[in-house]
Amino acid sequence: MTERLDYLTVAPDATKGLAEMIRFVRRGTVPPRIVELVKVRVSQMNGCSYCLGVHVPRARRFGATRDQLDTLAAWRDSTAFSARERAALAWAESVTELTPALVPDAEWQTVSAEFTEHERIELTIAVVEINAWNRLNVAFRKPPEFEAETPAPTAAPPAGSAPSPVPPGG
Repeated sequence: MTERLDYLTVAPDATKGLAEMIRFVRRGTVPPRIVELVKVRVSQMNGCSYCLGVHVPRARRFGATRDQLDTLAAWRDSTAFSARERAALAWAESVTELTPALVPDAEWQTVSAEFTEHERIELTIAVVEINAWNRLNVAFRKPPEFEAETPAPTAAPPAGSAPSPVPPGG
């Protein structure tokens, strides 16, 4: 994929509002793990490989499990998610899709049972923000930037050997 335009270089002020939205959500009380799971799911829905490359590792750093990330696209059928996470994911999908029925009352009732009023605002701002980034990155074909991965060991280390160092952020 060839990038069409580097919007951050051409118009660095264009995304200042999105940065403010990010700061608002980070200062909030919705756990970062839930925010990142929502951002990954919305990015899957919108086909934004750049945002997936950013938010999947962040979700891992904030405690999302392998089972959660492996089954996120089919979260409704997965046992890896709590009721609170399910409510957040359902809300994120509804706000992203904006179906003819708009955001269904059933989704509102579910998210309201799991999140405070302020948290519902935080969660919705996170969904709006990642949707905006998805649309920018998909429109301008921003390619993903992947973190370097440490290859999985092929065999257990010899008995008595020192453990390998923890990678940065690990």
